[in-house]
Amino acid sequence: MNVTTALFTVAGNVASTATSSAAGTPDGGSSFDDTLKKLVDSVEGSSEQANTAVSGMLDKSVDVHDAMIALQRAEMSLQLAVQIRNKLVSAYQDIMRMPV
Repeated sequence: MNVTTALFTVAGNVASTATSSAAGTPDGGSSFDDTLKKLVDSVEGSSEQANTAVSGMLDKSVDVHDAMIALQRAEMSLQLAVQIRNKLVSAYQDIMRMPV
C-alpha cells in the first residue's frame, strides 16, 4: 500500500463516518460529537499502529516499508484532524463575529 492509497483510505473512513452521522436521526442516530470522537479514535489508532510498526521494525519482525507506510498514514490522519479542527475554529469565529 503506498502513501496515496493510505491517504484515500483515511479520507474514505472519515467521509463514511461523516455520511453515517449525517444520515442519523435525532432519536438514536449518531451525533456530531460521536463523529468527532470517532475521528479522534481513528487518529489515535493509526498512531498506535505506527508505534507498533516502528517497534516491529526495530526487532526486525516488520519490514521497513510497512513501518514507513504506517508512519505516513498516522501523519496524514493527524494532518486531516488538524485541518478539520482549524475549519471548526474558523466557523466558530465567523459565527461569533456576526451581528445579532
